[in-house]
Amino acid sequence: MTSYAKDTGSEFPSVSSYRDLKVQESPGYWAMVRKRILRDPVTLISAAILLVIILSAILAPVLAPYDPYVGNIMTRMKPVGFEGHLLGTDETGRDMLSRLLFGGRLSLIAGVVPVSIALLIGGSLGITAGFFGGLVNTVIMRVTDVFYAFPSILLAIAICGMLGTGLFNTLLSLTLVFIPPIVRISESVTTQVRNLDFVEAARASGAGSFALMRYQVLPNVLAPILVYTTSLVSLSIILAAGLSFLGLGVSAPAAEWGLMLNSLRQMIYIDPVLAALPGVLIFATSMCFNLISDGLRSAMDVRLKV
Repeated sequence: MTSYAKDTGSEFPSVSSYRDLKVQESPGYWAMVRKRILRDPVTLISAAILLVIILSAILAPVLAPYDPYVGNIMTRMKPVGFEGHLLGTDETGRDMLSRLLFGGRLSLIAGVVPVSIALLIGGSLGITAGFFGGLVNTVIMRVTDVFYAFPSILLAIAICGMLGTGLFNTLLSLTLVFIPPIVRISESVTTQVRNLDFVEAARASGAGSFALMRYQVLPNVLAPILVYTTSLVSLSIILAAGLSFLGLGVSAPAAEWGLMLNSLRQMIYIDPVLAALPGVLIFATSMCFNLISDGLRSAMDVRLKV
């Protein structure tokens, strides 16, 4: 997974990328970022595939040929290409294409919502810790370190096990899992930026802490934080699917890719193609988010001479 965090083996953007002027606020910077993205075929193809998946989920009520929750025992376990069912039917005779379309809704919600909430909470805590340092930094970062005693998947399983099944509890558990890594990346890049020349100049001019954080620090740390956060969406989709597969996430008969994998696992010896369809979509969606994150990171790694 793409990450700027040193704890995951990658490197943060160097301090030199933030020197002298606020590069991220420069029109030339964003023009070059856009130019690089448009020249990156992998990022563009990944974005196009992801857009198709998102639109298919949004337009599921229009595109789905059947009700995803109504089955027909007479047409159960039909293979891909069966007449009237393009992608076959599941173990209760429900249309697989309709189930996959509607399943994308819950899977995308489980991928985007927890990471977005974690970005707001973790980003705020991390920037605060990095900017003020001292006791504030110590308290926030030591509490964050507690969560790193547990692997992400085990922590999510433990939280869901205590709270119970359901979409809300899944979103809550994943949000708690993603707050600590976002706090770390936010604190680290903020620590690099807070003592640079333009911040010191603004502080010497009489700007308060809130103004410094909002106008001087935030524009220069937001890009690496957002790039890292984008890479977490793919992990969130996989974790949510894993929780549903284990019976700790969304409950039946909801259409969700991880839950569909669980219900179709008995069909792997009968029709492996049909059983693998939800997994293929999970893989494709996660890979698209990862590739887009890589493309954004490369495009934003721009040095402007000012």
